[in-house]
Amino acid sequence: MENNGHNESRNIEVDDGVVPKTALIEAVSIRSMSLIILASIATLLFIDWAQAVLLPLIVAVLISYALAPLVSTLDHIKIPRPLSAAIILILLLGAVAGASIPLQREAMAILDKVPVAISEFQRNEASTASNEQSLLEKAQAAAEKIEESTGQDGDDKKSTQRGVTPVLVVDKPTDIQDFVLKSSPAALVLISQCFSVLLLVYFILAVGPLYRRKVVKISGPSFGRMRKAARIMTEFHHQVQRFLFVMLLGALFVGILTWLAFMALGLEEAMFWGVIAGVASAVPYLGPFLVFIGTGVAAFIQFGETNTAIIVAVTSLAITSIQGYLLTPWLTSQVSSLNPVAIFIGLLFWGWLWGPVGLIIATPILMIFKSLCDHVVNLRPVGELLGK
Repeated sequence: MENNGHNESRNIEVDDGVVPKTALIEAVSIRSMSLIILASIATLLFIDWAQAVLLPLIVAVLISYALAPLVSTLDHIKIPRPLSAAIILILLLGAVAGASIPLQREAMAILDKVPVAISEFQRNEASTASNEQSLLEKAQAAAEKIEESTGQDGDDKKSTQRGVTPVLVVDKPTDIQDFVLKSSPAALVLISQCFSVLLLVYFILAVGPLYRRKVVKISGPSFGRMRKAARIMTEFHHQVQRFLFVMLLGALFVGILTWLAFMALGLEEAMFWGVIAGVASAVPYLGPFLVFIGTGVAAFIQFGETNTAIIVAVTSLAITSIQGYLLTPWLTSQVSSLNPVAIFIGLLFWGWLWGPVGLIIATPILMIFKSLCDHVVNLRPVGELLGK
């Protein structure tokens, strides 16, 4: 019996991809599959429940990966790492604040145009309504003639309608102050999360490769396992840095090209829309759609023509489409081994789970998970599904 079992397993191992049906039935355990499904559901619920903690942590890790080379450069010239991290963050915040000053002026100029555009639109609508009202009056007169010809029932109905007192429904105007007060809790949560991200970025940059060394150390005791853990951590670092570099190139491409195109079309505040388009390009699908709508509305407010507004909106859509469907996929394929279907499913999943921020971090999370699957034997089938 032992020899027969040994021969059966041996035949399965050396056969050219042909596995007996009985071996497949034995390999699939309903209990293990149930545990995997329950563990996946529990993990999904935990990620959703712990969003307030996990989301700032992941964003801080990605930002720290992007700023790590700058801190390392200052560290090489004998500046203490905590001081280097503080210098880099202060310079970054100063650059953002300095760049926002001219953008704030252009945003205020756009807001100043909105009441004027609304007034002009209302005047045009009133003049159009007067012409349409004459048409309606003719239609009403014709309807009254038809009702008179139907006899006494029509007269009674008409007299009843004439005795009805009309009721005018007046919509309550939008109270901006009330809206701000209602949205202030969400704004406070957003500000607190941004502050948490900044603190986490500083501490991660200040400690440097401390946690990487700790992960390598606890992966022991064998030297081979420690070396494998170090290789995985290094690959994580390089994957995220490459992805952030691709995002930076895509944002620069969209921002500069949008700025130049809108200047050629005569759209005012072209630099503002270029910056907005470049930043929004980091959010797949949702960002370009919002820029498409915003630029079309801005062009309609400025020019008052539907055709010009469509031209401006389609121009922004064409630029973001080139970046989203040609440039970024090509650059991403050069720095990662993910297939487009896996990337799209990841965007759907993380966008559904964490909203716009989930769309931004979906691809680097998939790249890290793919690297982990490639180095862990039991996860290699999953890595094969994610790969090209």
